[in-house]
Amino acid sequence: MATADRALAAASPAGELLRYWRRVRHLSQLALAAEASTTQRHLSFIESGRSQPSREMLLRLARILDVPIRERNQLLLAAGYAPLYREAGLADDQAAQVRAALERILAAHEPYPAVVMDRHWNVLTANSAAGAFFGWLLGDREVEEPPNVIRFMFDPEGLRPHVANWDAAAEALLQRVHRESVGGVPDHETLAVLERALAYPGVPPQWRSPDFRSPPLPVVSVDFEKDGLALSYFSTVTTLGTPQDALLQEIRVESFFPADEATAAHEWTPS
Repeated sequence: MATADRALAAASPAGELLRYWRRVRHLSQLALAAEASTTQRHLSFIESGRSQPSREMLLRLARILDVPIRERNQLLLAAGYAPLYREAGLADDQAAQVRAALERILAAHEPYPAVVMDRHWNVLTANSAAGAFFGWLLGDREVEEPPNVIRFMFDPEGLRPHVANWDAAAEALLQRVHRESVGGVPDHETLAVLERALAYPGVPPQWRSPDFRSPPLPVVSVDFEKDGLALSYFSTVTTLGTPQDALLQEIRVESFFPADEATAAHEWTPS
């Protein structure tokens, strides 16, 4: 490669990002080029840094590769273009409709628990049933801020002592973390939370390997027991449709449903 070409390649991290996402999506250069209505040669030049992609081409490739909104902004910045998507989140004035919608979802799920989480599995807000339910399980324990679902499940001082089927539920949670990560790839902060969770005592060492996971079951309930009361829940996850804000794309609403008649008969109300 000529000196000028090497300099261009070194100054084009966008190509490295495109190559990364193409490999994550298991697409060849030829397959991606065909979907993007370009040539394999042009795509190869973009990835190597020998060709500067247009803003439109970057966005087209990002759409085909289903690159998350936050990473699309990073891709644009890496190529020298201004970010396209906002990263304001729920606190922004323009998110008032989203906040109202989330409040309606949480309220409609009473008297069963429901929580809103961010991309790192931190609990942002919850309905009153969730507050009463987790308050019952955790008692007077001090909760580390922000409350985190992964930490709660793995911490021997958290929910773990009250989960009767902890081995199955914790393994299923690890599968969910990878499956529900935005773009299918856990970010560095989520990986750090996972590393901390896996470091707790009693966690099977084989869970550290990404290949340990058995095929996921259609539904895995979580069975809770405390003070002689046994309750079993399964959950569903709701995401926002076609958000144009990076933080809003990452929001998850987890709604807990009773898995048996005894649990269905137990309604949570604030104490």
